[in-house]
Amino acid sequence: MLIMKAVPLYLSEMAPTHLRGALNMMFQLATTLGIFTANMVNYGTQKLEPWGWRLSLGLAAIPATLMTVGGCLLPETPNSLIEMGSKERGRKVLERIRGTDKVDAEFEDMLDASELANSIKHPFRNILKKRNRPQLVMAICMPTFQILTGINSILFYAPVLFQSMGFGGNASLYSSAVTGAVLAGSTFISIAAVDRLGRRVLLISGGIQMIICQVIVAIILGVKFGDNQELSKGYSILVVVVICLFVLAFGWSWGPLGWTVPSEIFPLEIRSAGQSITVAVNLLFTFIIAQCFLAMLCHFKFGIFLFFASWITVMTVFVYFFLPETKGVPIEEIIFLWRKHWFWKRIIPEYPEVDDNHNV
Repeated sequence: MLIMKAVPLYLSEMAPTHLRGALNMMFQLATTLGIFTANMVNYGTQKLEPWGWRLSLGLAAIPATLMTVGGCLLPETPNSLIEMGSKERGRKVLERIRGTDKVDAEFEDMLDASELANSIKHPFRNILKKRNRPQLVMAICMPTFQILTGINSILFYAPVLFQSMGFGGNASLYSSAVTGAVLAGSTFISIAAVDRLGRRVLLISGGIQMIICQVIVAIILGVKFGDNQELSKGYSILVVVVICLFVLAFGWSWGPLGWTVPSEIFPLEIRSAGQSITVAVNLLFTFIIAQCFLAMLCHFKFGIFLFFASWITVMTVFVYFFLPETKGVPIEEIIFLWRKHWFWKRIIPEYPEVDDNHNV
């Protein structure tokens, strides 16, 4: 959980503005590659009885060691150093990662943000204030919508899904491996496009593709897959292909951007609190869907895909109307996007709120 909270924020603070989206998505790429590798390791060691499971668990120490050593070698972000009072060190780190000493404007923005952040004593209380309402809404809605695409249900229960559609045990494992590989590979599309096309374009287009895929699968299963029946080989392959297209769309849209967008929209004074809420909501809905999916599948049958398609429609409309484009905007200046947005400018005050003790 700490990694899910810290890594996206670290990448957003360290990345230059024009590459922030692509570099932040390296987190999603590493995650999906890790999941795919773990699945392959588990598949390869399951036949090594009786010690295969021990080997599988032991191999997990390798990436854990690399993460620990890498974390010790990484420098603090300039924002963190400045907030802790080490302004000179913060500037030196900023100059080193930008490759130039001409960082006056960005450094001044960081100083201003740090001064405001240090005046905030209760970030979780502060994030509830009216002027931070847009960020709070996104911290809750983005991870909720990410899970309500149904992606975790497909990845977690792919063997159950494919077996229920007539695939054998080995075929279901192969299908799960394919979906994992597609998810990892599709992240490269997002990395290449996010800082050129923008966040909104990827989220909306990915949502549209996922809706189409969910509806197609629901129609096929509803028409061709009755009680105690199996799909023909041709329709089974078609379902797998459509599901892979769904995973592909998720992998270059809501998968990585569900973490990237929240990590770059919070001002420094509530950044840690905002990302904590994002991670907590993501894990909460992951747990809820994981516990409910099998029962929903039994009751809804093919309707489960229409259920998720409905939510994807809601979230696509939400992005279109309520999420401003953050492409190319310095992380400390994103606050101004909310004040210009057609809806959020009606909610947030024009000037910062001040309490009785004259704290912002």
